[in-house]
Amino acid sequence: MKEIIEIQREFFNSNATKSFDFRISQLKKFKKLLKYNEEAIHTAIYKDFKRSSTENYTAEIGLIYHEINNCCKNLKKWGKRQKVKTNLLNMPAKSYIIPEPLGVTLIIGAWNYPYILLFGPMIAAISAGNTAVLKPSELSLNTSSIIAKLINENFEPHFLKVIEGGIAETTELLNQKFDKIFFTGSPAVGKIVYQAAAKNLTPVTLELGGKSPAIFTEDCNLKIGVKRLIWAKFLNAGQTCIAPDYVLVHESQKENFLKLAVDELKKAQYSIENDNYVQIINRKNTQRIVDLIDSSKIYYGGNFNIETRYIEPTLMTNITFEDKVMQEEIFGPILPIISYTNLDEMIAKIKSLPKPLALYLFTNNNFIKNKILNEISFGGGAVNDAVMHFTNSNMPFGGVGNSGTGSYHGKYGFNEFSHFKSILSKPTFFEPPLKYSPYSKTKLNFIKKIFE
Repeated sequence: MKEIIEIQREFFNSNATKSFDFRISQLKKFKKLLKYNEEAIHTAIYKDFKRSSTENYTAEIGLIYHEINNCCKNLKKWGKRQKVKTNLLNMPAKSYIIPEPLGVTLIIGAWNYPYILLFGPMIAAISAGNTAVLKPSELSLNTSSIIAKLINENFEPHFLKVIEGGIAETTELLNQKFDKIFFTGSPAVGKIVYQAAAKNLTPVTLELGGKSPAIFTEDCNLKIGVKRLIWAKFLNAGQTCIAPDYVLVHESQKENFLKLAVDELKKAQYSIENDNYVQIINRKNTQRIVDLIDSSKIYYGGNFNIETRYIEPTLMTNITFEDKVMQEEIFGPILPIISYTNLDEMIAKIKSLPKPLALYLFTNNNFIKNKILNEISFGGGAVNDAVMHFTNSNMPFGGVGNSGTGSYHGKYGFNEFSHFKSILSKPTFFEPPLKYSPYSKTKLNFIKKIFE
């Protein structure tokens, strides 16, 4: 690993990656590779947890193509020197900012969306002019293998290199010195990554998770809101970091909400055979999720099979914040529903919990919308929709507090892997005497006028 990082640093120091043409050519090469190997990419993830090619394309591969196209189109604009105003104190002079790549980067991906959560940051790193060491999750073994094959057989290791393995390999990687670390995963592991990076003062982006709430107010469009929520929650069998983790529904809408939610689940007919459902990633996670189900509070669903890693889409009602299902991020196909009558109390409760990665508000009341968006801190989200904000590369995607630090997508990803170098450029034909001794009251008064 140390040798790989050394050859990447040597290549980076050759300035080869700083060429815009080089960056664009590598991105286009990567896109061509993806398209040529699409079938193998779909097959690998089906082997891991039975995701269909249709869902894999819409949830990951299509978004990767979009990200590549966006970066190829705009990275010259993002990377050009930016002129800024020069203050009076420094006149005559010119001031500008130069975006520059950070260097050798480490990107650690996650198993639930193994392609986009690794390749998305990689595309940003390439666009900004960096090299990258990639570490896919070992839990999705087949996708890890195809990722390694695609990258290691088609790119030089001094530019891109995939290292497979588990905790031991990740720990060894974190012991190395990188110029940037990008991690997607749980808050618990994120803290370990952060601590390891601190030894070398390495800048870190953490894309974590948390319990993301969905709030339904009494004046929302319940029918369309429930339709969008059910799709967002049970996409990938709930194994989505920005999935709605629990629902807060106004007491007056509770019964209608439950009826509509069941109707939507029946219409969707979630199953692997229907290409719209997946297995849980492994038996350990299946058992963990099943242990969160309180059979006395099941409203719909609740069936499971540990051996086949199947959990039926499940609605739980009469839930309180003290229930076991509310003590950790579910990351599975269980939807707890909590009714409320006092919105201010619910806002206060959400604010007392760790800041979530996402929040989804379903309302037609502008006052309530502005109130919640202004009062509650969260990574990002949507009004009258869920999950889909992730697909808009014109907005930064990231967490806050316990749900992460930093953001990416589009220009924000380019910025995350760049340093913005500030330059003051002065001519030599004139030098004001103001800052030099001997000092005088006249000089001081003039300086005060400039600052005040």
